[in-house]
Formats: sequence, structure tokens, C-alpha cells
Amino acid sequence: MPPGLTPAASESQAKRLCPASPPPAAGDSVLPKMKRMRKITEIFAQRRRTLSFELFPPKTERGRQALFAAAEALAELRPDFFSVTYGAGGSTASGTLDIAVELQRRFGLPVLHHYTCIRHTRAAIRRALQVMASSDIRNILAMRGDPPRDQPEYTPGPDEPRLGRELIQIIREFGDLFAVGVPGFPEKHVNAPTKELDSLYLKIKQDDGAEFVITQFFFDNEDYFGYVRRVRDVGVTMPILPGILPITDYDKLVSFCRTCGATLSRSIRRALEPIRRDGQEVYARGIELLTRQCRDLLDRGAPGLHFFCLNRAEPVLTIVNGLRLTVR
Repeated sequence: MPPGLTPAASESQAKRLCPASPPPAAGDSVLPKMKRMRKITEIFAQRRRTLSFELFPPKTERGRQALFAAAEALAELRPDFFSVTYGAGGSTASGTLDIAVELQRRFGLPVLHHYTCIRHTRAAIRRALQVMASSDIRNILAMRGDPPRDQPEYTPGPDEPRLGRELIQIIREFGDLFAVGVPGFPEKHVNAPTKELDSLYLKIKQDDGAEFVITQFFFDNEDYFGYVRRVRDVGVTMPILPGILPITDYDKLVSFCRTCGATLSRSIRRALEPIRRDGQEVYARGIELLTRQCRDLLDRGAPGLHFFCLNRAEPVLTIVNGLRLTVR
């Protein structure tokens, strides 16, 4: 399998990883003649609701084994696709591709490869896309991405895209070879001045070729449905999958919400703060709360559920099994 491009790859290293060639003309294929992996957009066209699970590239062999054990258990729920995240500044580039390819090989399911443009030149991005295509990756979640943790004030170079929409435009140089998704933010992106501008930014990405949205996690469903309404008002027609984060530890949840700029709803605080020191009770109550949240989302028309699994099968297995008839 061709390796992915590391964020620190020089131009010469990148050329060795994947020799330079001009991007294909729109509609041209860079894949060999074989049965291709399905695009997620094809699944959306056939299913009223989808079920999907997000994983992240581990740093150790033990973590890798745990990831595939979790994926094997989750595959029993017959998901429509997996997704694999991409580290800040491209710090897990080769790991993301490796995990994505192996998941597709083992389970025969499409994998949504997260990809960011920060710290990548346009030429390096095109070569990375060719590597993905030759590895039968057909689904990409396109983002600007966060700067490396050790370079929080990183400024893109002259040939590095500055915006997520520029990455979408480069992907679309490959025609319809890839299905392209983008992240969505029910409470608005932290850098967006207003919700109205946040909605317009999403419409621009749709115009550039984005085809579906996966939202950041949230705990008040009114945030999700309000988001759907406001982006529909400006012409966004893409499917918008709600992102679901299981609750397993209250203090870690509070910290994670603070880091991501997500609001922890009053109902969650009221339910969990009094029992925050009882880990087992928080875990059990978290399952109850998330099951209720997911059922409400589906009952009110959400086109599926996308779980941020954190490389663990539980408590997602319990939550989805409790929803099985509703989801499928």
C-alpha cells in the first residue's frame, strides 16, 4: 500500500512517495479497472437513514489492535460506513490512510477519510489524493484543519490553501471520483462572527462541491434542528448527519466541551453533576440520556446518526441496540 504524506514531508520526499503527474481531467479515472468502493452519496440516495462510526488513528500497536477489535464489534451493527480522523497539521496522515484502507479491506464498507489542507501545498494535496484514489478511498471529509499544537500561530505559505473551500476545489479537479463531506457546527464555528455568516460559509462549500455534512457533537437537539433550518434558509440542500458523542466520564466531558467550543446543556448538567463522582452511575445515566437524544433526532427526521466512538465499541453498541428498529 502506498504510504500517506506526512505533514513534515518536503517536496522531494512527497515526490518520492507519489511521483508528480498532472491532475486528471474532470471525470477521468485514476483507478485501475476493478470494482470500486461505494461513495457515501450513493448510500444516501438509497437509504432513508444511515448509521456510521468514527475512529481515530492510534499511536501504538496495542491501540491499533484495540481499534480493529472495536471496529469488528461495531460492524455487527451493519453500519453504512466508518470514518477515520486526521491529526492537527496532518500529524496522523499515514496512519489515517493505513487504517482507512485496512477497514475497507476487512469489512467491505466505505471509509470516510478525513483530510485537512493546513501545512500542505497544493501539489502535495494532489499527490495525496492520487494515493487515496489508487487505494480505493472514495470518500473524503474536507477541512481546513487546526494548526499543529506546537505552532498555534502557524501561517500558511503562498502555495498552501488557507480555507476549507480551497481544498474542496482541489478535490473537484478529480471530477466526481470522490464524495466530499464537510463538518458542520450547530452552535456555529468558533471563528465565525455570526451564525448567519456560518450558514453562508457552508453554502459556499456546497457550491464548491461539498455533498454532505457531519456535525460537531451537541447535547441539545434544538441546536441541531435550528442549524438545519438556518442553513436551509440560505440554500443548503445537503444531508446533515448529527454527530453523537457518548458520555462515559462527566469531568472529561466538561473539559472536552470547553476545548471544542460546544455547550453542555442544562439537562445534562442537572442529570450528571450530582453523580459526577460515581463513574458507574454516570456511565449508565449517559447511555439513557444519549439513547433518548438519538431517538428524538430520528423521530424528528434526522437522516441518520454518526457516532464519535473514541475507538471503543461501548457504550455505542448498547445505545444503537436500543434504537435498532428506529435506526434501520
